[in-house]
Amino acid sequence: MAGGLVVALGAGLGVWASSDDDTATPAGSAASRRAAPGTSAAGDSAASAAARAASPTPSRSYALSTTPRTIPAVSAHTPARGPGWKPQSTRRVVVSDAALADEGRLVAGELGLTYAGEKDDVRAGDLRLALNDDEGANPESYTMTVRGGRVTISAPSDAGVFYGTRTLKQEVHAGGTAPEGVVRDRPAKPQRGFTLDIARKHFTAAWIEDRVRELGDLKYNQLGLHFSDDQAFRIESDSHPEIVARQHLTKAEVKRIVDLAASRHITVVPEIDSPGHLGAVLAAHPELQLRNASGVATRGAIDISKDDSASLLDDLLDEYADVFPGAYWHLGGDEYQALTVSSPAASYPQLAAAATARYGSGAGVADLTTGWLNDRADTVRAHDRTMRVWNDGFFRGTSVKPASDLVVAYWTGKEIGARTPTEYLSAGRKVLNYNDEYLYYVLGEPNDFAYPTGQRIYQQWTPRVLRGTTPVAAKYDAQILGGSFSVWCDLANSQTQAQVATGIRMPLRATSQKLWDAGTPPLTWTQFKALADHLG
Repeated sequence: MAGGLVVALGAGLGVWASSDDDTATPAGSAASRRAAPGTSAAGDSAASAAARAASPTPSRSYALSTTPRTIPAVSAHTPARGPGWKPQSTRRVVVSDAALADEGRLVAGELGLTYAGEKDDVRAGDLRLALNDDEGANPESYTMTVRGGRVTISAPSDAGVFYGTRTLKQEVHAGGTAPEGVVRDRPAKPQRGFTLDIARKHFTAAWIEDRVRELGDLKYNQLGLHFSDDQAFRIESDSHPEIVARQHLTKAEVKRIVDLAASRHITVVPEIDSPGHLGAVLAAHPELQLRNASGVATRGAIDISKDDSASLLDDLLDEYADVFPGAYWHLGGDEYQALTVSSPAASYPQLAAAATARYGSGAGVADLTTGWLNDRADTVRAHDRTMRVWNDGFFRGTSVKPASDLVVAYWTGKEIGARTPTEYLSAGRKVLNYNDEYLYYVLGEPNDFAYPTGQRIYQQWTPRVLRGTTPVAAKYDAQILGGSFSVWCDLANSQTQAQVATGIRMPLRATSQKLWDAGTPPLTWTQFKALADHLG
């Protein structure tokens, strides 16, 4: 199998002569039959004949190239006959636009090429990166042309160019050759994410940076960081240093992660979950802890009837908007324990009173909770972010409606009063797929969770499978923006960082394939696994 994969990656290159000159002319071509300058068809001079004898033109024949094997698979490849392209230290990476300097330097370093910057001339063996003016094209799409011993990657944006370099990097892995022909490629879904719970378990900055590099090569474009929960608050804070755990990421470390991610066209999406899952914050602010009518504290829940609660959260949202400059934000919103009791108004009379005071006599605790999320959304919206909320942060039958621009992060259908994905989609909501049936890697496997396998994702899941194992109707596909594979650290000591990296390796690759192309994969699982092992 491994040998077969090397051949596949080399893509049907036919019979090679001993020459290392990839620009040599194929045998039988018009160029090979053309008479050299200064000679006639009837015969050559003795000097020319001697020169040819000293430097013979190698005779080659080329098989029609085959589609390169990459993860995720490319959308389309037009085969051609030719030598393909291999990196050599004497070859250049050139760019047609200075905006592609970062992409050019990165791929030059990875492939052992020379970065030559912005150039207009053409040399044998060049890898050229270019922006095109393909108006209306998917900005993450790209075209890669391998022809005449050179490679050109062009795209409407630098992100598309970057993804083309990821394809090329995989094609030439371990001495392979980029096959002659044209790759035209684009993702099925615009948001392709990995979410990491760093609140329950501390992950080092170096480990996270390694995942960023891995995600970039797999064409992911989002990294979610869930850094506040009942167990800990894990990023340095200037506005509220009292809430930060001993083991945490400094802002300098976070900046390095954010900058590295940006260089791979990955947006870091922060999550400060509220009004539940705030135990670590409340440990430093017990005066804001939600208590029931008997005075018993409710785990992880902040008292949303108090103005100081809103002020504290808004302080944090404003502070971390400067730390995470990307376009997206996760507001959380799940599992607010005040709404899991049989009578929220009786158990939490202060919340019921606050609801009627603000929204009128018919309002209840769910209205107040919805209003809390809307208020936090107002805070984040001022920083020009697009926001998402867990699906169990949306409630039926409330007079207060969630803000219309909140994206549904659909993760489960097990909550009290669970709503199907179709309810959100038919109402016009946009949805992200976090399906806990396939995409939740929960440390220690509590609450009937089992570690997800790449094979199950690869063979059964698509972005339309939002809940359980049943897909929603195809008419909703455009409303499903993408999805995220997630690591949750409920039993934090169940695995080491290294074990987590190993455990998520194939699930990440399978999820990448399905977010890039939701159709039936071109390879069997056995072939896909062997390809992943070959590529490393």
